[in-house]
Amino acid sequence: MHHVVLERWSQGASVLHRRDPRAKIAALMVFLVVLATAHRALPVLGVALVLLLSAALIWARLPLFRALARAAIVLPFSLIFAAVCWLTGDPARGFSLLLKSYLSALAVLLVVSTTPFPALLRGLETIGAPRFLLMVAQFLYRYLFVISEEAQHMTIAAASRGATVRGVMAGARFRAAAGALAVLFARSYGRAEDIHRSMLARGFLGRFQPAAALRFRATDAVFTLFASLAPVLLRAAVERAL
Repeated sequence: MHHVVLERWSQGASVLHRRDPRAKIAALMVFLVVLATAHRALPVLGVALVLLLSAALIWARLPLFRALARAAIVLPFSLIFAAVCWLTGDPARGFSLLLKSYLSALAVLLVVSTTPFPALLRGLETIGAPRFLLMVAQFLYRYLFVISEEAQHMTIAAASRGATVRGVMAGARFRAAAGALAVLFARSYGRAEDIHRSMLARGFLGRFQPAAALRFRATDAVFTLFASLAPVLLRAAVERAL
């Protein structure tokens, strides 16, 4: 199975990777609150926060430009609402929406890229997040790999039989895509049933057992303090200077 990029990034060994998930979640919440409530000197503050997050990405030994590009995945959705604000005569709000959505996505990307997904969900559970929603997220995460693997097998099988879309009419191409989607769903559903029976045979009781207990150390407390203070002090400095 081909793991997604974020999964590979989260298996790093930097100082930020070793921090407790709860420390990173707390720092992320503070960052998002600081960003959401910021109004004065927003362009300058946005540049300062991008530099702060970029420094954290470098500290985590992640590819900086690839991470900055991946965070832009939210911009097509934000552009729709920004365009509405622009057309209604409020371009400043549209720019604010774009900037805040991008910075929020970049901060979330930083946390996800430095924390394995099971550990992140375990951290959310220990701080009181609904267990049912976390279970749904964990199953969704696991079965995305199943669907991805089945799609890769179908693509290889089609290529080995010389399948091509060149010269095919649009209607036939649509029917072929619909048929491939139906087959992918059926095969993924069958794989999911096999996995479910395997889990029941191994005594699954409705909850994933963590491989290791989380331990919140003194270094995690220090990290939480400084990581939470950094955006607060940065915003205070920018707003005071301007």
